[in-house]
Amino acid sequence: MIATGDRETDGAGPTLTAMSPPATPQSDHSPVRLTTGLPETVLPEESDAVRSGLEAAMAQPGERRRHAVSDVVRADPRSLGAWAALGSLARDDVEAYACFRVGYHRGLDALRGAGWKGSGLVRWEHASNRGFLRCLDGLRSSAEAIGEYGEEERCAQFLRQLDPSWRPDWTGFPA
Repeated sequence: MIATGDRETDGAGPTLTAMSPPATPQSDHSPVRLTTGLPETVLPEESDAVRSGLEAAMAQPGERRRHAVSDVVRADPRSLGAWAALGSLARDDVEAYACFRVGYHRGLDALRGAGWKGSGLVRWEHASNRGFLRCLDGLRSSAEAIGEYGEEERCAQFLRQLDPSWRPDWTGFPA
């Protein structure tokens, strides 16, 4: 072996002697990212065509409004805002339940597509999440209206998990 200061080498590479302090790994100076709490998912924004179509549809008078919103749903059946609007314009509790349930399931698909893993926050404060949250809240209230109390409670619990600011005494999330 060849002595080189605190280290000895046999030609195959340095080895530490008993007198050498251990080598410290070099830092790459990468920041450490700490997370607190649950992950948050934000859905993508609705297209401009859907947003303007819904705005125009909701400006229609009476029965034409529901038909106009139905046309927006036909044009983009993945639009959570359109399903929420259609549910809010339903002629009865069963029709509302059906619209909100479709929007809810479309919303779960959208959440998974946005990286949601089945838990975490989906907050009202993000405008793009509101269509889904309206569908879930509408499903909750229409489930209650048709006597599906277990589903009403599951939806209420899910809303509290997704956005702790949700309160069951609301008639819906604020606009």
